[in-house]
Amino acid sequence: MAFLDGNPPERLCLPIVEHIQSLGGEVRLNSRVQKIELNDDGTVKNFLLTNGNVIDGDAYVFATPVDILKLQLPENWKEMAYFKRLEKLVGVPVINIHIWFDRKLKNTYDHLLFSRSSLLSVYADMSLTCKEYYNPNQSMLELVFAPAEEWISCSDSEIIDATMKELAKLFPDEISADQSKAKIVKYHVVKTPRSVYKTIPNCEPCRPLQRSPVEGFYLAGDYTKQKYLASMEGAVLSGKLCAQAIVQDYVLLAARGKGRLAEASMCP
Repeated sequence: MAFLDGNPPERLCLPIVEHIQSLGGEVRLNSRVQKIELNDDGTVKNFLLTNGNVIDGDAYVFATPVDILKLQLPENWKEMAYFKRLEKLVGVPVINIHIWFDRKLKNTYDHLLFSRSSLLSVYADMSLTCKEYYNPNQSMLELVFAPAEEWISCSDSEIIDATMKELAKLFPDEISADQSKAKIVKYHVVKTPRSVYKTIPNCEPCRPLQRSPVEGFYLAGDYTKQKYLASMEGAVLSGKLCAQAIVQDYVLLAARGKGRLAEASMCP
């Protein structure tokens, strides 16, 4: 278990993009899917993007949070048991908070910590855990503020005030709610209205396998069936399982691709 040594876009996303491109792949940014268009037999014809472009493929993978998938599902698919079960998987709001303090906190560690606070689930001192944020004189706490249903509509200042009250309980010798001890240099509040799905009784059977019943259409995401709960680890594992399913279906997918080419060549 470790932290990235820098920000995710540069230290995680960019190497993945470079690897895909090195193998002849293409990564398109700012290319949102507007609609999944279907063939007469209910399989995917293409992805229509909001900019009007069309994406054709031999296999289609939808790697998004479950709530986004449900918004994009074609009407023809919604009554299929595989997709209908998704109704029970509902994302919950999550708030991430970054706070830079004017001094180094003494009771933090080079690790992710679970909090005994009722509002702050986990936190880390990024000045210790992340090379890019390293600072010997000041701490920067990154915190997950959850459950956040009652707070997602509140202002950033209200959320920070509540956070400071909780931190005063966790660090009574170093932090006070009125900032008479450690003072905030700056802060940033990130709200995600629909994040990971809420774990409730009987939701586990609703998690779908990566191979859908629609030929050539696959899912990836931490909500899909794998051994972890909603997490980054679960998302990565779901991607590996999705790739395995596509490799296993290679002969079938290749045959579909040849069939489409033959149909296209017969068109006037």
